Amino acid sequence: MEIMPEGPSPIRLVSGRKDPEQALAVILSSLDEAKAEDILSIDLRGKSALADYMVITSGRSHRHVGAVSDRLLRDLKDNGFGSANVEGLPNCDWVLIDTGDVIVHIFRPEVREFYNIEKMWAADADEDL
Repeated sequence: MEIMPEGPSPIRLVSGRKDPEQALAVILSSLDEAKAEDILSIDLRGKSALADYMVITSGRSHRHVGAVSDRLLRDLKDNGFGSANVEGLPNCDWVLIDTGDVIVHIFRPEVREFYNIEKMWAADADEDL
């Protein structure tokens, strides 16, 4: 008969994990400080398994989109959220930053207007009403 030692089980919960609302607050603050434009936050809880929140915003140019993205990544790391998954940073037309709990889309205005992804999520919100 094998006796298990007392103490924590081999499966441990990650302690100190910050909640999605904290991540959202850091993201919105960072975007505001970086002068991102037309910031839109969409609550996805109960609507999608992708994330808890989606944030859509614009930068004025390629350079501004890149600067907003770099600052956001730095602010997330500095606030204990670690490294996020990033797509589109080399071109800076549309940068997607995925923290796991929050997905952030940073567009140039023309690209945002072309894809119009907020319309898709807004239609879902209208159906809930």
